[in-house]
Amino acid sequence: MRSSHISVIPTAQKALSCGVAVALVATLAGCGGSSSSAAGSKTLTFWDPYPQYTTGSVWDKQVKSCAPKGWKVKRQGMPQNDVLNNLTTAVKSDNAPDVAVIDNPFMPTAVDSGLVTDLASAGVSTKGFDKNIEGPGIVDGKQYGLAFGTNALGLYYNPAVLQKAGVDPSSIKDWQSLNAAIKKVVDSGAKGITFAGITGEEGVFQFLPWFWGAKGNLAHPDSQAAKEAENLVSGWVRNGWAPKSVATDNQSASWDLMLTGDYGFAENGSWQAAAAKKKGFKSIPIPAKDGGVAPVPTGGEFATLPFHKKADKDRQAAAAQLISCLTSDSELGKTNEAIGYLAAKKSVRDQQVKNDELWAPWVESVENARGRTTDIGMKYESVSAQLSKSLQAALNS
Repeated sequence: MRSSHISVIPTAQKALSCGVAVALVATLAGCGGSSSSAAGSKTLTFWDPYPQYTTGSVWDKQVKSCAPKGWKVKRQGMPQNDVLNNLTTAVKSDNAPDVAVIDNPFMPTAVDSGLVTDLASAGVSTKGFDKNIEGPGIVDGKQYGLAFGTNALGLYYNPAVLQKAGVDPSSIKDWQSLNAAIKKVVDSGAKGITFAGITGEEGVFQFLPWFWGAKGNLAHPDSQAAKEAENLVSGWVRNGWAPKSVATDNQSASWDLMLTGDYGFAENGSWQAAAAKKKGFKSIPIPAKDGGVAPVPTGGEFATLPFHKKADKDRQAAAAQLISCLTSDSELGKTNEAIGYLAAKKSVRDQQVKNDELWAPWVESVENARGRTTDIGMKYESVSAQLSKSLQAALNS
């Protein structure tokens, strides 16, 4: 469900037409916005990667409640990959939606392909938002996407398992103390730790906190830091502290293992916080190799204004108003609560934590998070592929 877990689309796939599922039920026009974007229709088309939020859901209502006066919103949810693939086709046909919500690793590709436009020139204010969260939406100094907020990775633990093993979670400050804690858990008869090491971006997403926690730099994916991080997580498998299935487990499968109650620890995301609370699980930030909080990759998506060859200033202004409403101080909290994210603006995030202590353990991770494409742009596609290949080799050695 989360954008952070979707493989970055290879360059060769960028020109794909509408996704198979969409093509079965719609013509090319149905994949785009021409039928609802005709002059005078007063309907804005809105694409997002949340097909699980159906008509009438909290998210659906939140989007439609932000329709500018005199307009209505036609929202379509689809899988993350389909948003970029379908948008590529729609822009070529000048049939793009008015707003598209794009997964954050895809932003450099969307900009480079000319699929989206500069938000500031369209009148969308981006002031006051966290630079680390907004980073992937900024290319060559211009902001093409505005993130509502972000999800983050953390280290969940089962208090009952740790108590039986004699482990104090507050003692976990670095990799050495984490390994000591996992060993105690396993020695007590429980299982150690779960994580997702699956091939592709989802596995890399979970690997990056360990890579960055060893002071790794994405510009140097074959560095000593990468080897240290690979040795850490593959060592858990070799020691029998993590299941061999981590090499093929995605984050849902990994979380299902944690939900059995047999494991002491699980690396997973803030989107599991509500489910974790019901099970009595708690969380701490992922520790860096030598202490402190490891940077985690920002998750989440960016609201964008797609490019239209035939400019319609009134329509683009209305679309900009829609994004501005969803990201306004009065609505940003509701927007993030609807999708289970922490806001990309500190004042709103602080209020979320005040309203629900569930979010408190995630603030430090979010505020120290890094965008995957912020520093290296489109090069991230090849870097991610290289990290994934090396990780798989380590986990299967």
